[in-house]
Amino acid sequence: MSVLDQIPVAEVISALSYALDMVEGQPRGHAVRSCVFGMHLAREIGLPVEAQSDLYYASLMKDAGCSANSSRMMQILGSDDIAGKREAVLVDWTRMGWDSLQYALSHVNRGAPFLERVRALFKLAVNKKQDARVVNQIRCDRGSHIARRIGLSDTSASAIQCLNEHWNGAGMPQGLRGDQIPLLSRIMNLAQTVDVFYSAHGDVGAAVAYGMVRNRSGRWFDPDLVKAYCSMARRKALWADVENAAWRVIEMEPREEHLVADDARIDNICSAFADVIDAKSPFTYLHSTGVAAAAVTIARSLSMSERDVTLIRRAALLHDVGKLSVSNMILDKPAKLTSEEWDSVAKHPRYSLEILRRISSFADLSELAGSHHERLDGSGYFRGYGADQLSMPARILAVADVYDALAAKRPYRDALPVEKVFAIMEKDAARALDPQCFEALRNSTLVNGAAEGWMTEDLQRLAVALRGVHQEAEVAVPV
Repeated sequence: MSVLDQIPVAEVISALSYALDMVEGQPRGHAVRSCVFGMHLAREIGLPVEAQSDLYYASLMKDAGCSANSSRMMQILGSDDIAGKREAVLVDWTRMGWDSLQYALSHVNRGAPFLERVRALFKLAVNKKQDARVVNQIRCDRGSHIARRIGLSDTSASAIQCLNEHWNGAGMPQGLRGDQIPLLSRIMNLAQTVDVFYSAHGDVGAAVAYGMVRNRSGRWFDPDLVKAYCSMARRKALWADVENAAWRVIEMEPREEHLVADDARIDNICSAFADVIDAKSPFTYLHSTGVAAAAVTIARSLSMSERDVTLIRRAALLHDVGKLSVSNMILDKPAKLTSEEWDSVAKHPRYSLEILRRISSFADLSELAGSHHERLDGSGYFRGYGADQLSMPARILAVADVYDALAAKRPYRDALPVEKVFAIMEKDAARALDPQCFEALRNSTLVNGAAEGWMTEDLQRLAVALRGVHQEAEVAVPV
């Protein structure tokens, strides 16, 4: 019997889109609301059903590449990449003015000495266009790649690739103009920007968004789409759907026969989102895959069923999805974290649990992912679970996570040799980490030079792909 019965792809990716909202600093549900706006607009202009389907999935996955440029965004600003992204989308950065100046003053090298900030602001002004193009290129390229990896159409992937192009040619990264921009990209750009302004301005959000759309007509947005939006924005049905977007978005899938996810597609989605998660920081670019390989190794050493092995592998790939909420100022920090910074990190297992349990068939998986920092003696987080509350799969995931974290390079230290990793883990094996799981890993071929033999074909392909991505990133985004 399959680990997961077939479930709607829309349910899976709409739930996981909440993680992408966090990377962009947007209120929860931004992607699903953007999808609702986009679907109403598509129906308003009479878009064919097949094109509506491509638009639907592209809208939910539009921010799939946003984690890949987070480290670069942090370097450019010298401050919180998430806060920087959140407020950048409220600024018309194609025009120089008070808004863009105020944004720079608010975000560039916050807390640094005056002269250092002046130098940083000058550098930002000189390199503004080049930096913006690099950030957008990384995001668009990675987003379209992820879309293809989870099985979306080339049309959907191309729509994501051109998401930030503007009608007047001032967009990024290619500077496409007018009808050169795919229609689906034009719809998505308008829809996502409407939601940003709608969500940011409370009770007057709809009016503010309406004014913004009219103001940017012919510059950011296709004038014909603006007319269509202004017409439908007067209808209560639109706003009712937006307010109930979390469940309405599932019902709005255009296909008569909804696209469903079998085991193979679920594996692809989990692997793709592991890519999204690990791309957040150059120090974690293979962490989720490494944890999955270690967890599978332990599970098979303990003769667990293939059903449990599959569940553990998927939970391992997605365990850090909540970490997309953490700024790269913290993730890439080469020094000890402050108490406030540590509090931000410590919330990520809770977020992993909350995001994954939105998927009806992921109840067991979400519990595993949310428990990866729990310890047998109750010293872990976020719930302080003890031995009686931690299943064997949860214990396996905890050991695998610690192993890979110690064995990988971090901003504050180099990767540790295997002998030292196990020496550190052995101290905790008697009280915090499960001794049986620890011994299974220590005695495995994974840590004796044959890790690939324990990996599934999907994981092997992912590992190779991510290594290539990291090498490309080192060229495009020096760290």
